[in-house]
Amino acid sequence: MFEGLLRSLLQSLPRGPSGARAGIGRKLLAWCALLLISISASAYSAPKTLLVVGDSLSAEYGLARGSGWVALLEKKLQASSSDVRIVNASVSGETTSGGRTRLPALLARHKPDIVVIELGANDGLRGLPVAAADANLRAMVSTAKKAGSQVLLVGMRIPPNYGRDYAEKFFAMFGRISRDEKVPLAPFMLDGVAEKADLFQADRLHPLATAHPIILANIWPTLQPLLRAK
Repeated sequence: MFEGLLRSLLQSLPRGPSGARAGIGRKLLAWCALLLISISASAYSAPKTLLVVGDSLSAEYGLARGSGWVALLEKKLQASSSDVRIVNASVSGETTSGGRTRLPALLARHKPDIVVIELGANDGLRGLPVAAADANLRAMVSTAKKAGSQVLLVGMRIPPNYGRDYAEKFFAMFGRISRDEKVPLAPFMLDGVAEKADLFQADRLHPLATAHPIILANIWPTLQPLLRAK
């Protein structure tokens, strides 16, 4: 393509002294080569942006800064020289409704390549309708995909405070959304943590810093393919 463009440019040049056209052609060719190198470099050097939209489980509630799973993910990527910019937009106490409301502005501001949605726990702990949480999460997935982002949904289980039927429907919601919307799912972020009381803070709701490497290990296998995708 560029060779044809260069040939057309050369043919359109006025004839001058012997060798003048060839000299101009060499300069044009060098300029085109530099332009191609510049375009290629900018394409490959642009870092990916990963946006995490979550609740207190991702917002380092009760933890020292830098000890939560999102911060551990950032350190892991830095150690492997992965060029990924992480934006942690998680808010303690956030529900799926709040996340749905905030997401459009976050997408417009950060233009993420990947969006990790870690929400729902507060809906479940408050006994909010599963159908409402389902609709909110689907809307978030759809909005992120329309913005050109890949999406990772993070699943959650809740204790049977509102009955076993509610808890089971709540957990099944994540798998159903993943299948219907064709997005990957990290099934249960607290797998290997939830059953161990010594991994929780005094409130028995928020994991200690020692639990967050386990949380990252639960999310990483599903997240890694998205980071590798071009």
